[in-house]
Amino acid sequence: MTLRDRSPATPEGAHQASSGGDPVLRLHNIEVIYDRVVLALRGVSIEVAEGTIAALLGPNGAGKSTTLKAVSGLLPTERGEISDGHIRFCDRDVTHLDAAARVRLGISLCMEGRHVFKHLTVADNLAAGAYTRGTASREDLDLVYEYFPRLVGLRRRAAGYLSGGEQQQLVIGRAMMARPSLLMLDEPSLGLAPTLVEDIFGYIARLNRELGTTVLVIEQNARQALEVAHRGYVMEQGRIVLEGSAAQLRNNPDVKEFYLGLGEHGRRKSYRDVKHYKRRKHWL
Repeated sequence: MTLRDRSPATPEGAHQASSGGDPVLRLHNIEVIYDRVVLALRGVSIEVAEGTIAALLGPNGAGKSTTLKAVSGLLPTERGEISDGHIRFCDRDVTHLDAAARVRLGISLCMEGRHVFKHLTVADNLAAGAYTRGTASREDLDLVYEYFPRLVGLRRRAAGYLSGGEQQQLVIGRAMMARPSLLMLDEPSLGLAPTLVEDIFGYIARLNRELGTTVLVIEQNARQALEVAHRGYVMEQGRIVLEGSAAQLRNNPDVKEFYLGLGEHGRRKSYRDVKHYKRRKHWL
């Protein structure tokens, strides 16, 4: 079930979504190069099962955003290209499709930094999300307002005057207007207060649970991401260095120490304790 099918998930369907179906997205040995010189991704392979949430974790500069841009077709806007490997979405090779064609197939991306159309109203921003379908239906708008009731009273307000949390709700709602089969989010918690971060991840979990939407989320807040994800990947220096179920990663001693900030027996470690962690990692 996706946003293309509006019927709510039954308990059985929700269980199937959490356990995962066939992969809706496959990246196989993807290499990305910028300006024909800088190698940003080095043989990245990822699978995201239908109806699940996958989290892509790692530090700044690891290649996480580049991975989402490769999937969404936005690399050419930054003089990047896929130099090797292939991407399959719903068993179709989309490696060299343009971005608009991928949106029409059901891939939506919420970019880092809450990119709203600042001078347009909330309602106009939502309508823009349906541009590949020609028009925004009342049903789609009602669904967005059901999930983000805060936006109802802000429909006529210019998006640039919204708070950070409201803008994040708006960009997710705008992505929903395209009726995506795959929703990708790049650092949705960036710059938000802790309580707002919990709200945003609550929305993500609800979309997955109730509508069966497949989600791929980039997040530096590993703790928050692994609470809602079914599977996770750890990326560093353009490579996938660790993968597994969310539970496996939460309990992995290296992930606990280097990404959750916890030492032995769950004690939180200070930055001074972990800043030289790379030399101790067994996976590099």
